[in-house]
Amino acid sequence: MRATTDGSTGALPPRAPSAGETTAGKSGTTEDGRSAAAPDPEAAAERAVGRATAHLLSRQDSAGWWKGDLETNVTMDAEDLLLRQFLGIQDPELTEAAARFIRGEQRGDGTWATFYGGPGDLSTTIEAYVALRLAGDAPDAPHLAKASAWIRERGGIAASRVFTRIWLALFGWWKWEDLPELPPELIYFPKWFPLNIYDFGCWARQTIVALTIVSAKRPVRPAPFALDELHTVPPVAHHHPYRKALRALFDRKPRPPRPLAPVTSWDGVFQRLDKALHAYHRVASRTLRGAAMRSAARWIIERQENDGCWGGIQPPAVYSVIALHLLGYDLDHPVLRAGLESLDRFAVWREDGARMIEACQSPVWDTCLATIALADAGLPADHPQLVKAADWMLAEQIDRPGDWTVRKPQLPSGGWAFEFENDNYPDIDDTAEVVLALRRVAHPDPRRVDAAVRRAVRWSVGMRSRNGAWGAFDADNTSPFPNRLPFCDFGEVIDPPSADVTAHVVEMLADVGRTHDPVTRRAVDWLLAEQEPSGAWFGRWGTNYLYGTGSVLPALAAAGIPGSHPAVRRAVGWLEQVQNDDGGWGEDQRSYQDKERWAGRGASTASQTGWALMALLAAGERDSDAVRRGVRWLAGTQRADGSWDEPYFTGTGFPWDFSINYHLYRQVFPLTALGRYVNGGPTVSTQGA
Repeated sequence: MRATTDGSTGALPPRAPSAGETTAGKSGTTEDGRSAAAPDPEAAAERAVGRATAHLLSRQDSAGWWKGDLETNVTMDAEDLLLRQFLGIQDPELTEAAARFIRGEQRGDGTWATFYGGPGDLSTTIEAYVALRLAGDAPDAPHLAKASAWIRERGGIAASRVFTRIWLALFGWWKWEDLPELPPELIYFPKWFPLNIYDFGCWARQTIVALTIVSAKRPVRPAPFALDELHTVPPVAHHHPYRKALRALFDRKPRPPRPLAPVTSWDGVFQRLDKALHAYHRVASRTLRGAAMRSAARWIIERQENDGCWGGIQPPAVYSVIALHLLGYDLDHPVLRAGLESLDRFAVWREDGARMIEACQSPVWDTCLATIALADAGLPADHPQLVKAADWMLAEQIDRPGDWTVRKPQLPSGGWAFEFENDNYPDIDDTAEVVLALRRVAHPDPRRVDAAVRRAVRWSVGMRSRNGAWGAFDADNTSPFPNRLPFCDFGEVIDPPSADVTAHVVEMLADVGRTHDPVTRRAVDWLLAEQEPSGAWFGRWGTNYLYGTGSVLPALAAAGIPGSHPAVRRAVGWLEQVQNDDGGWGEDQRSYQDKERWAGRGASTASQTGWALMALLAAGERDSDAVRRGVRWLAGTQRADGSWDEPYFTGTGFPWDFSINYHLYRQVFPLTALGRYVNGGPTVSTQGA
């Protein structure tokens, strides 16, 4: 029995056909087990490739890039409204547009989830509720009353994550002293000292430096309303004559202290460290603290990108604006003005007038994946749109140092970032895929491409960790301490090597002729050692075992591992085992929490079916029944315009905690898989293991 996408157990319900989907193949079977009415997979694939190629070409920007919407959850939209409330820059039109989007994402049980079809999430529901209150929705309105009742049943505000309570503390809805302490003096920790800022992953580092200032300042703006109804105690009616007295009594009531873990455990050590930091907050030298906050501010300003954002992602930008504003930077200051303008560029306006905030934007990633998909689909290598894409990618190569030089100070630059503007944080994953894309294009200036590829390969090789594998942004970002801080209760805050990133680098190294390089062979050995007992590989940046396996098998094939290798056979067996009855593949985000029930399980999606097919094709399984069924599923679910529909979230920011629906994934990965099926793709080596 498989688990359903709504969390109940039992067989997956029949999947409703997508727009343009056929039901061919469901009446009778031939002697080989195929459906009598099923279309020939090769002919169906060729037709699908033609339609998908035309559709993807039509979506290219005139500048040469592709970018699909990057959908996460409504905390982005809620926090945007809270920021505007804190700064006093509310805009009625923006508020209503955000509220329209947030209301539209509420589920029937009154909650908001972090991914499509997922369970209600307490912190997300609290933030969405508060945002709608800011937009003028009444607390006794049916949709908010249902949400507040659900929130209380699950522990109320007190049970929410730290980041949610920080937002509430900004308005006095939570007490600063009841939050974990994060001192700005952290900025002075040397690079070799535990818990220095470079022990954190780059996304966490940018956020934490800003929050040290906020934590030290402990600001409180007047709250526009009370949130009594989100506490587990019975709410006090707003018209109650003794409301203020009752609330004051509740606020003075001491909360039971959290039981301390044994001092011999790491949890116990860090709980006591937090208590010590709270005590330090009361006695900290004003001179030292002021100097630390000024140093943190300089660090923040030095990392502001040319377009005003920080790291190309929304959360650090929001907290950096708040931190600098608390230090006296007014909203007309060039730094803050540029920062606020950059936040507006994260907004996606929908046809119904709703406004969705992207956590970040993915043009480099989308462009290199689209280029690979079109090239593998058979588009001529010198096609003008591929050349234009290559020109845009070449112009985006980063030639300046960033935070990665802290651990690799002598390494010349040469990577690519994920976003439009993020020169301080190029990443290994984008760099590997851009190289693979550029080498598929017949550019009129091949020497320019070759020079860019050489710089990229040199940088990527130099960024490997001591174990021979690669993380996304930094080398050896593996300290065990940051994740244990009481402050860090949401998402991954370090950047250790992962199978998916390492696989993409291996594939790149093989593509440039370094198959037998010791660096490549050591990485292959690491990948083989990381294989799960099931035969799959864990996916750090995509959901999940389907993504990891779909990344690793093409890399192993490119590196000369034959299809007969035991690791490859185990992976093929796993993919065949988890294929859905409809012929597609899918995996729910819950596999990050419950591997036994959810690994490789979920409603079929276009992107995940693409990953599975890419893996099977690389393993030499082109003529297998599993591949034929997967190809038919993709061809049958393609819409009339050549696209695929995919409401499910198949991308990963933080495993389980932060899920992503990359809207271009549903186009590029099916096209890549079908193109390789039609035209040939990564082939298995004839050499021995």
